Amino acid sequence: MREGSLEAPTRHPIAWEDADFTDRAKTEAEMRRVFDICHTCRRCFNLCDSFPRLFDLIDNSTTGELDSVDAADYRHVADACTLCDMCFMTKCPYVPPHEFNVDFPHLMLRYRAVEEKEGRVPWARRQLGKTDRNGSLARLAAPLANWASSERNAVARPALEKVAGVDRRAALPEYFGRTFLTRTRRSPPQRDSSAPAAARKAVLYATCFVNYNNPGIGEAVRAVLARNGVETEPLYPQCCKMPQLEAGDLGAVAKAAREVAASLEPWIDKGYDIVALVPSCALMLKFEWPLIVPSEPVVAKLAGATFDVSEYIVDIAKKEGLAPGMVPLDGAVTLHLACHARAQNMGAKAAEMLRLVPGAEVKVIERCSGHGGSWGVMKENFDTAIKVGRPVARQALREPTPFLASECPLAGMHIRQGMEKLADGKPVPERSLHPIELIARAYGIGAARPARED
Repeated sequence: MREGSLEAPTRHPIAWEDADFTDRAKTEAEMRRVFDICHTCRRCFNLCDSFPRLFDLIDNSTTGELDSVDAADYRHVADACTLCDMCFMTKCPYVPPHEFNVDFPHLMLRYRAVEEKEGRVPWARRQLGKTDRNGSLARLAAPLANWASSERNAVARPALEKVAGVDRRAALPEYFGRTFLTRTRRSPPQRDSSAPAAARKAVLYATCFVNYNNPGIGEAVRAVLARNGVETEPLYPQCCKMPQLEAGDLGAVAKAAREVAASLEPWIDKGYDIVALVPSCALMLKFEWPLIVPSEPVVAKLAGATFDVSEYIVDIAKKEGLAPGMVPLDGAVTLHLACHARAQNMGAKAAEMLRLVPGAEVKVIERCSGHGGSWGVMKENFDTAIKVGRPVARQALREPTPFLASECPLAGMHIRQGMEKLADGKPVPERSLHPIELIARAYGIGAARPARED
């Protein structure tokens, strides 16, 4: 027996197809084992709200130990987990290969799979997770959808809160009339075939967010890569199913993994890299999918060919060198490193990328924004999401900068909303940017935001 571990954390395949995996009694027994380890350690007390909830349950119980906590109350702990992976990646000394074998996020995922099997996932949560359907419908009437979803709408937002459980105060992403894929067909950027990285080819996995909610990110990526000589092919087979992962529907995730991998394999065979434009989706392709369908060689092949977009730009800079032409930005950048970027275990690639801009001043924030995908916009979670993200907002306001950036667009929106609540007259950037949009700005391309309503 040894205390803690200095070895790199490793993860086991997720045995979601085994009957024991979704057996409630066996799942709760494993939760009891892990929760008791967490109780004796408490190193994660200041991460998400799961751990304070757990410790409060124990401390307020009859015996002050886990044995007098009702297993029915474990749900409150699981509900607060955003699957950010920060406890596993940065805090817990008992992750595999330690003999205690603690993987808290995947245990919470297992509990949600039990809930999903038992039909306990709310109808509204299932509907919110259907990003392709929602995006396809909303784009047909983008101005109306954006009017209705604005937190300033005193009629539609209370109705949405009542029907779907989305807190009326939460900032929601906009929709665009023309998707990223539609835009790319009209005016592809001219590729500089003389640039150092001209031998590279990349498929841009658009992601549902970039395709429907913020095509400007995709356009910035494509323009920057074209300036650097990279031949690009924007594709979007379907959503990576991160929302379904969060809801415990692992069957839907496995199906998407097989289908997307099969559609991208021919491009990998032709020498294309796969570049995911949002870190949550990169995490799914690189790490979660291979654990959910470990027997699928094509999924492993896709994982090995996938880059996060910031990682890809830094890789070009290190191996071929970036094309010249970047100029300094008009001020410093406050950069939030998204949890799902950190969970990829690739280093602070967004910060590395921004520091390639001449004279760049980058103020890095390494702490959870509190948003957690769709989790943070729900009525039962919004106040907690703001509370968890408050230290990030405070840090961003301490030394205000002209630019606020996050690799996760939803986290960036949430941080900005938290800043507005605390601003007290201090300036708040008009919007949060993806770091690649600042690289495009430094190159003098893609600085203007595309219109939503076209």
